Amino acid sequence: MNDHSIRRYLKALLISFAALAVVALIGLSIEPDKEAPALSQVGSRGKEVTAIQEELKARGLFNVGVTGYYGEETRKAVLRFQRQQGISQTGIAGPITLKALGISVGKIPAATEANIYLLARIISAEARGEPYTGQVAVGAVVLNRIEHPSFPDTLAGVIYQKGAFTAITDGQFNQPISDSAYRAARDALNGWDPTGGCIYYYNPKKTSNKFIWSRPVVITIGDHRFCT
Repeated sequence: MNDHSIRRYLKALLISFAALAVVALIGLSIEPDKEAPALSQVGSRGKEVTAIQEELKARGLFNVGVTGYYGEETRKAVLRFQRQQGISQTGIAGPITLKALGISVGKIPAATEANIYLLARIISAEARGEPYTGQVAVGAVVLNRIEHPSFPDTLAGVIYQKGAFTAITDGQFNQPISDSAYRAARDALNGWDPTGGCIYYYNPKKTSNKFIWSRPVVITIGDHRFCT
């Protein structure tokens, strides 16, 4: 290969590298913002959508079955609500619409040492002596409440909610934490839910509360009944 050919080859190579760099920069510039909040809109599914449908139904604006799927009927109901409230009519349940509906849904926190410790404390206090699966189940109920619109949106908020857990008021919460409770907290935070989404549990031998007895029982583990 002579000098002229080498120069032509190097020039072509540089042009190719430049083109690749431009493509990479364009790709970076159009990459979606991964931190942008996910909004409930047509095609969405989940607990937030269920909460939206339930609230709209209670207001007489949604007259079909609650499915947890954001379809055309949900969009129309949201539009009607937005029109009533003087909110920008988009058919999308963004933060302003959710606030007007009174809906606030949290997300399961990461399995950090601080979160494991706090969850383990309530598990140990409420389920010490229960089978290991039952301990994980109690942790799962706590976490399920974070994602439910009827409960606080944070781990601490759920645990310290007034009247939620007798262990907070009877001193059990301040007792030493069992080793199994730490493991159970970690498993629950990492996604194990033996209850299948329950938000209540109770020991039928220790309570006569009419409300909790009225809840549909999904599963019984040890001495606890887990309910929706």
